[in-house]
Amino acid sequence: MNTWQADPFFQYPLSTQATSEGEVDLPILYYDNSNMIAMFWVELEAARKVLAATGMSPIQFASGKALLALAFYEYRETAIAPYNEMGVAIAALPTGQRAPSLPLLSLFYGLDRERAGFYVIDLPVTTAVACAAGREIWGYPKFVTPIGFELNQKHFNGTVSRPEGGGDLLSLSGKAGMAMPGPLLDLVLYSSLNSKTLRTLVNTRGGGQIALPGSLRLRVSRSEHPMVQRLLALGLEQARPAFVSYTHKLQLRLNAGAVLP
Repeated sequence: MNTWQADPFFQYPLSTQATSEGEVDLPILYYDNSNMIAMFWVELEAARKVLAATGMSPIQFASGKALLALAFYEYRETAIAPYNEMGVAIAALPTGQRAPSLPLLSLFYGLDRERAGFYVIDLPVTTAVACAAGREIWGYPKFVTPIGFELNQKHFNGTVSRPEGGGDLLSLSGKAGMAMPGPLLDLVLYSSLNSKTLRTLVNTRGGGQIALPGSLRLRVSRSEHPMVQRLLALGLEQARPAFVSYTHKLQLRLNAGAVLP
């Protein structure tokens, strides 16, 4: 037993799932973590092309654009040991579902009533255990590579290195602008596993900051790596976020996914 198990947020029934790297208890519990999430407006048709084979459609926002999240995570203490992660996801709905009338506001709705969520298109991590769990339980497009994470007040530097070595695939760095306190949002994540679409609920806790982008910029390398090619196709080379959020107080439960009918 660890000290976190005295916290009601983590007193949750667990089920065991086998993976190629050993057994994993679900939901996976994340006790002590930090993140930096950068949100970008991208062209709707570009997002539609990226999602073309997934059974998902990007949500069109009032700007006529699609919304993309690029998030760095430092998981210092979890039920599957520490690791870092960087995720890229597009706000989306299962194709054929009616889009919400207020799409940005809909991301704040309760998890039990909202279909709007984020389809994960890339999710590099730093450990084999996290990679196997993500790929085999949820179908997340994970690969193992070094990921740097430095968050000091408003200053951030995050990097995803080439798996084979020799430089970075991308970096997000700079100083966030004017900020205000904000809640951490529970998430609906979509993924594809064995030709089925999974809907996964992520329960979060902890306060953070919501900020203007300031000098933060995303820099994408010239590489044939599939993640890089997707980001370039979405127009994110040298991109400035629309807004960012960050925290050192993140806690979460990553639940098993439900197969959509």
